Amino acid sequence: MSGDLPLGDGLVIPAAELGWRFSRGSGPGGQGVNTTDSRVELVFDLAASAALPPSLRERALRRLAARLTPAGLVIVAAEHRSQWQNRQAAQRRLVALLREALAPPAPPRRRTRPTRGSVERRLKAKRQRGSIKSGRRQGAAPEEG
Repeated sequence: MSGDLPLGDGLVIPAAELGWRFSRGSGPGGQGVNTTDSRVELVFDLAASAALPPSLRERALRRLAARLTPAGLVIVAAEHRSQWQNRQAAQRRLVALLREALAPPAPPRRRTRPTRGSVERRLKAKRQRGSIKSGRRQGAAPEEG
């Protein structure tokens, strides 16, 4: 998965637009954790990207506004012991995030009315439940003693 990142629909993020930072990660790895830079930060400047058409870029910026930093979109991966696996995980996460952000909005919901049968079933169930409850009230007579 090294190099350019395909997003589907003919969209590709060039490797030149991706920035990488590496640092020492926490978690599994034993003594190697203290010496290797396995934690990966993938930085993608979404606002300055030439890989996306302006309309799609605006949609993604709107949907990912809460995740954006001044540097751009930052994906952190530190779950694996090797830097290479963390790089793969970060790329997969970025692709999934961008695909979701670039997806067209869902069509608006069309209002529908409940069918006559469903209304009748609901009212019948309410009457039945009410009669059960009223039967409980009538059957409870105070005891004399």
